[in-house]
Amino acid sequence: MTDTSDTSRDDSRTEAFFTLHHGLPRQSPGSDATTRRLLALAGPLPARPRVLDLGCGPGRATLLLAAEAGAEVTAVDLHQPFLDELRASAEARGLGDRVHTVRADMGDLTGPRFPAGSFDLVWAEGSAYCIGFDTAVRDWQRLLAPGGSLVVSECVWTTDAPTAPARDFWERHGALRPVAETTAAAVAAGCNVLAVLLQPESDWDEYYVPLAERVAAADPAPPGMEWALAATREELDMRREHGTEYGYAAYVLRPVDPRRPARPERAADREAVHALHTAAFGTRAEADLVDALRADAGAWLPGLSYVVEGPDGSLAAHALLTRCRVGDTPALALAPVAAAPAHQRRGAGGAAVRAVLDAARVRGEALVLVLGHPEYYPRFGFVPASRHGIRPGFEVPDEAMMALVLDESVPVPEGTIRYPAAFGV
Repeated sequence: MTDTSDTSRDDSRTEAFFTLHHGLPRQSPGSDATTRRLLALAGPLPARPRVLDLGCGPGRATLLLAAEAGAEVTAVDLHQPFLDELRASAEARGLGDRVHTVRADMGDLTGPRFPAGSFDLVWAEGSAYCIGFDTAVRDWQRLLAPGGSLVVSECVWTTDAPTAPARDFWERHGALRPVAETTAAAVAAGCNVLAVLLQPESDWDEYYVPLAERVAAADPAPPGMEWALAATREELDMRREHGTEYGYAAYVLRPVDPRRPARPERAADREAVHALHTAAFGTRAEADLVDALRADAGAWLPGLSYVVEGPDGSLAAHALLTRCRVGDTPALALAPVAAAPAHQRRGAGGAAVRAVLDAARVRGEALVLVLGHPEYYPRFGFVPASRHGIRPGFEVPDEAMMALVLDESVPVPEGTIRYPAAFGV
């Protein structure tokens, strides 16, 4: 019988969509390897972390987080059959005491089950699109305990010039943005970006290969199924023909610490920045380096010199990014970084570094290099530059010359680092 109302039609389509996806290994692009990598990027967690998995589906990530991170996971979804499947899987794996299923709307996380500050990690793989990335990042922060992290994925353009068919498809299904614009939204919502991971093509295969097999074998007769099959075939065709133009980017975020407000340097800060570096290093060398870089139009990038203010409004820390090159490819050099003596080892320098790295991501920069302490900079995601085939033009310990890839959709250049003349190397 033909549906006589939009509501009944939508209900049948929704049911057909879920029927098509029941029993599949995944309900969005992903893999256990990606989940593990994101978990590592989220930073140290308590011994038994409290995790909120939003839009969990049948719980592939939920079960991994409970088993491998030792987490107590609250798994949220609106589709009860998915939650029932997750509950059965958790019991079968001996994780029943660590997985708690809740039928709820991720766009309305109110009430006693979701008090502010109650989770060490909020997780949303392939689900935030239901309420919108910007809304998710803005609203879910309140659920995090101090030092907690948010992991959320979003489909993004991976090309500067998407073709008309790809653009038309996504305008009908939720307009995409480039990585830098999505990053800017996260920063505008009050987060530091700890990492951005562009998910590999194999993550799409784990979702689409079983889904294509299901589509090929499905009976189109049930109400709404013909529509669900047609929509899914269009999606599969789009990925096959235009998959190089878009992908899933997973963001690891942490709310900015309000105790250490960071902002771009102002003209009125220059003398204070000079004094800060002189006091921090006990010499004028780094302070004079900042002034020399500021005077070099080829090196200085407005908006990439950041300061952190102390409680009294004085400058507590400063971090600077300037233009360098790897071979002929533009990159950024992080140097110098300093905290005033009264603010050292209290997080001010780290706040300045995170803020200036966020600003670089928003600009669409792809690569940052730093020569520094190998026990300090890895906390920001830096790894030895030699892993990428990047080397300095002078002798330094390999572990001290580090690189941070900000945009994985851009090829990482190999070659020798060319610093601005002010560095004297």
